[in-house]
Amino acid sequence: MGARTKARKRALDMLYIADVRERPLAEILVEEGERAAAQPQRASSWPYAQDIARGVIDNAAAIDRLIEDNAHGWMLSRMPAVDRAILRLAVWELVHNPDVPDAVAIAEAVEFAQVLSTDDSSSFVNGVLGAISDALHRTA
Repeated sequence: MGARTKARKRALDMLYIADVRERPLAEILVEEGERAAAQPQRASSWPYAQDIARGVIDNAAAIDRLIEDNAHGWMLSRMPAVDRAILRLAVWELVHNPDVPDAVAIAEAVEFAQVLSTDDSSSFVNGVLGAISDALHRTA
């Protein structure tokens, strides 16, 4: 697993924990930062995981709006928590990180959904992210 994939997984874990425990993501980020400082062997994945979490914090309302606008008939509250976390992470990458090609962000998100969520989640995540990617490129 590459450093960026590990970082995405760390960020995904933080997003999921914050959602399920109903705690601010900023608090979870601080706790994970303390854990990262105590585990130098995992240092390579921390900076990008931190960037993702901070980016989601800073853009949460817009990210959630994009997800709901493209999830056709699905409100965020009805989605499994892990799907919300996956989508938030990937939407941040699609919108705010031009260094990550859309296809990579979407493929990683779909892979996480296949491994961590329901049987239908990977196609759902792919569809939502594909629609967002298409919309972003139409307006660019």
